[in-house]
Amino acid sequence: MRDAPRKTRGARDFYSRAQRSLTAISLEEDGVPSTTRVLRSSQGHQGWLGGLGIRFMISGEESNGSFTLIEHRLKPHALAAPMHRHAQEDEYSYILEGRIGAKLGEEIVYAETGDLVAKPRGQWHTFWNTGDEEARLLEIISPAGFEHYFEEMVKIAGGGRPDPALAAPIRQRHGLEVDPGSTAKLVAEHKINFG
Repeated sequence: MRDAPRKTRGARDFYSRAQRSLTAISLEEDGVPSTTRVLRSSQGHQGWLGGLGIRFMISGEESNGSFTLIEHRLKPHALAAPMHRHAQEDEYSYILEGRIGAKLGEEIVYAETGDLVAKPRGQWHTFWNTGDEEARLLEIISPAGFEHYFEEMVKIAGGGRPDPALAAPIRQRHGLEVDPGSTAKLVAEHKINFG
Protein backbone atom coordinates (compact mmCIF):
# COMPACT_ATOMS: atom_id res chain seq x y z
CA MET A 1 0.00 0.00 0.00
CA ARG A 2 1.32 3.41 -0.93
CA ASP A 3 1.93 6.00 1.74
CA ALA A 4 -0.28 9.07 1.69
CA PRO A 5 1.13 11.96 -0.39
CA ARG A 6 3.68 13.96 1.53
CA LYS A 7 2.64 17.49 2.38
CA THR A 8 5.50 19.91 2.31
CA ARG A 9 5.30 23.59 3.08
CA GLY A 10 5.98 24.39 -0.59
CA ALA A 11 3.19 22.11 -1.76
CA ARG A 12 0.75 23.57 0.77
CA ASP A 13 1.64 27.11 -0.35
CA PHE A 14 1.31 26.13 -3.98
CA TYR A 15 -2.12 24.56 -3.56
CA SER A 16 -3.40 27.29 -1.29
CA ARG A 17 -2.74 29.67 -4.22
CA ALA A 18 -4.61 27.31 -6.54
CA GLN A 19 -7.51 26.93 -4.11
CA ARG A 20 -7.89 30.71 -3.82
CA SER A 21 -8.84 30.68 -7.50
CA LEU A 22 -11.75 28.30 -6.80
CA THR A 23 -15.25 29.54 -6.10
CA ALA A 24 -16.61 27.41 -3.25
CA ILE A 25 -20.21 27.06 -2.12
CA SER A 26 -21.04 24.87 0.89
CA LEU A 27 -24.26 22.90 0.58
CA GLU A 28 -26.07 20.48 2.87
CA GLU A 29 -28.02 17.62 1.38
CA ASP A 30 -29.68 15.18 3.76
CA GLY A 31 -27.44 16.52 6.54
CA VAL A 32 -24.22 15.65 4.65
CA PRO A 33 -21.96 18.66 4.01
CA SER A 34 -20.52 18.94 0.51
CA THR A 35 -18.67 21.58 -1.46
CA THR A 36 -19.28 22.59 -5.04
CA ARG A 37 -16.35 24.23 -6.76
CA VAL A 38 -16.04 26.04 -10.04
CA LEU A 39 -12.59 26.55 -11.52
CA ARG A 40 -12.91 29.12 -14.27
CA SER A 41 -11.06 28.60 -17.57
CA SER A 42 -8.68 31.45 -16.72
CA GLN A 43 -7.96 30.16 -13.20
CA GLY A 44 -5.60 27.59 -11.71
CA HIS A 45 -1.85 27.85 -11.28
CA GLN A 46 -0.04 27.34 -14.60
CA GLY A 47 3.48 26.69 -15.81
CA TRP A 48 5.48 25.30 -18.73
CA LEU A 49 8.05 22.56 -19.20
CA GLY A 50 9.35 23.28 -22.69
CA GLY A 51 6.43 22.66 -25.07
CA LEU A 52 4.20 21.16 -22.36
CA GLY A 53 1.85 23.48 -20.51
CA ILE A 54 0.59 22.51 -17.07
CA ARG A 55 -2.56 23.90 -15.44
CA PHE A 56 -3.22 22.55 -11.95
CA MET A 57 -6.94 21.91 -11.55
CA ILE A 58 -7.59 19.42 -8.70
CA SER A 59 -4.89 18.47 -6.21
CA GLY A 60 -4.55 15.29 -4.22
CA GLU A 61 -5.40 17.26 -1.10
CA GLU A 62 -8.75 18.17 -2.67
CA SER A 63 -9.51 14.59 -3.77
CA ASN A 64 -8.42 12.95 -0.49
CA GLY A 65 -5.49 11.38 -2.33
CA SER A 66 -7.63 9.62 -4.94
CA PHE A 67 -6.48 11.50 -8.04
CA THR A 68 -5.01 14.65 -9.51
CA LEU A 69 -6.44 16.53 -12.49
CA ILE A 70 -4.14 18.57 -14.71
CA GLU A 71 -4.81 20.26 -18.03
CA HIS A 72 -1.92 19.98 -20.48
CA ARG A 73 -1.45 22.29 -23.42
CA LEU A 74 0.98 21.01 -26.00
CA LYS A 75 2.59 23.29 -28.58
CA PRO A 76 2.39 22.25 -32.26
CA HIS A 77 4.62 19.27 -33.11
CA ALA A 78 5.97 19.17 -29.54
CA LEU A 79 7.06 16.04 -27.66
CA ALA A 80 5.79 16.20 -24.07
CA ALA A 81 8.62 14.18 -22.49
CA PRO A 82 11.15 11.45 -23.22
CA MET A 83 9.91 7.88 -22.86
CA HIS A 84 9.18 7.36 -19.17
CA ARG A 85 7.28 5.18 -16.73
CA HIS A 86 5.67 5.71 -13.36
CA ALA A 87 6.17 3.34 -10.43
CA GLN A 88 3.14 4.55 -8.46
CA GLU A 89 0.53 6.14 -10.75
CA ASP A 90 -1.79 5.35 -13.64
CA GLU A 91 -2.44 8.18 -16.11
CA TYR A 92 -5.44 8.80 -18.33
CA SER A 93 -5.34 11.46 -21.06
CA TYR A 94 -8.67 12.77 -22.35
CA ILE A 95 -8.17 14.78 -25.55
CA LEU A 96 -9.99 18.14 -25.51
CA GLU A 97 -8.57 19.63 -28.73
CA GLY A 98 -6.19 18.45 -31.42
CA ARG A 99 -4.58 15.15 -32.31
CA ILE A 100 -2.07 13.40 -30.08
CA GLY A 101 0.40 10.67 -30.98
CA ALA A 102 1.53 8.37 -28.19
CA LYS A 103 4.03 5.58 -27.81
CA LEU A 104 2.70 3.02 -25.31
CA GLY A 105 5.32 0.34 -24.81
CA GLU A 106 6.28 -0.48 -28.41
CA GLU A 107 2.91 0.51 -29.91
CA ILE A 108 2.20 3.86 -31.60
CA VAL A 109 -1.39 5.11 -31.23
CA TYR A 110 -3.22 8.29 -32.21
CA ALA A 111 -6.02 10.00 -30.30
CA GLU A 112 -8.29 12.86 -31.30
CA THR A 113 -10.83 15.11 -29.60
CA GLY A 114 -13.03 13.01 -27.31
CA ASP A 115 -10.62 10.03 -27.17
CA LEU A 116 -9.08 8.64 -23.98
CA VAL A 117 -5.55 7.17 -23.74
CA ALA A 118 -4.75 4.91 -20.76
CA LYS A 119 -1.16 4.69 -19.52
CA PRO A 120 -0.92 2.20 -16.64
CA ARG A 121 1.86 2.38 -14.07
CA GLY A 122 4.97 0.52 -15.12
CA GLN A 123 4.34 1.03 -18.87
CA TRP A 124 6.94 2.99 -20.85
CA HIS A 125 5.16 5.83 -22.66
CA THR A 126 5.25 9.33 -24.06
CA PHE A 127 3.02 11.56 -26.20
CA TRP A 128 3.24 14.42 -28.68
CA ASN A 129 1.12 16.89 -30.63
CA THR A 130 0.82 15.76 -34.27
CA GLY A 131 -0.84 18.98 -35.45
CA ASP A 132 -0.07 22.53 -36.53
CA GLU A 133 -2.23 24.01 -33.72
CA GLU A 134 -1.89 23.75 -29.96
CA ALA A 135 -3.48 20.60 -28.48
CA ARG A 136 -5.20 20.35 -25.09
CA LEU A 137 -5.87 17.36 -22.88
CA LEU A 138 -6.99 16.55 -19.38
CA GLU A 139 -4.61 14.30 -17.46
CA ILE A 140 -6.14 12.24 -14.67
CA ILE A 141 -3.42 10.78 -12.44
CA SER A 142 -4.32 8.16 -9.85
CA PRO A 143 -3.53 7.95 -7.03
CA ALA A 144 -2.69 11.57 -6.34
CA GLY A 145 0.75 12.88 -5.46
CA PHE A 146 2.42 13.23 -8.85
CA GLU A 147 1.22 16.83 -9.09
CA HIS A 148 4.08 17.63 -6.71
CA TYR A 149 6.52 16.37 -9.36
CA PHE A 150 5.11 18.88 -11.86
CA GLU A 151 5.18 21.62 -9.23
CA GLU A 152 8.87 21.02 -8.52
CA MET A 153 9.82 20.71 -12.19
CA VAL A 154 8.01 23.91 -13.20
CA LYS A 155 9.83 25.72 -10.41
CA ILE A 156 13.32 24.68 -11.61
CA ALA A 157 12.56 24.90 -15.36
CA GLY A 158 11.64 28.57 -15.62
CA GLY A 159 9.39 27.85 -18.63
CA GLY A 160 12.00 25.81 -20.52
CA ARG A 161 13.48 22.37 -19.95
CA PRO A 162 14.89 21.72 -16.47
CA ASP A 163 18.58 21.18 -15.80
CA PRO A 164 19.08 17.36 -15.84
CA ALA A 165 21.22 17.50 -12.67
CA LEU A 166 18.39 19.25 -10.79
CA ALA A 167 15.66 17.08 -12.36
CA ALA A 168 17.22 13.69 -11.51
CA PRO A 169 16.58 13.74 -7.74
CA ILE A 170 13.02 15.03 -8.31
CA ARG A 171 12.30 12.16 -10.70
CA GLN A 172 13.77 9.64 -8.27
CA ARG A 173 11.75 11.02 -5.37
CA HIS A 174 8.53 10.65 -7.38
CA GLY A 175 9.24 7.16 -8.76
CA LEU A 176 9.67 8.31 -12.37
CA GLU A 177 12.12 6.47 -14.62
CA VAL A 178 13.14 8.29 -17.82
CA ASP A 179 14.87 7.09 -21.00
CA PRO A 180 16.54 10.27 -22.36
CA GLY A 181 18.11 8.23 -25.20
CA SER A 182 14.64 7.74 -26.71
CA THR A 183 14.15 11.41 -27.58
CA ALA A 184 16.31 11.75 -30.72
CA LYS A 185 14.66 8.73 -32.39
CA LEU A 186 11.13 9.94 -31.55
CA VAL A 187 11.88 13.44 -32.85
CA ALA A 188 13.27 12.10 -36.14
CA GLU A 189 10.58 9.45 -36.73
CA HIS A 190 7.59 11.70 -35.99
CA LYS A 191 8.96 15.06 -37.19
CA ILE A 192 8.43 16.68 -33.81
CA ASN A 193 10.56 18.80 -31.50
CA PHE A 194 11.52 18.63 -27.85
CA GLY A 195 12.22 21.68 -25.74
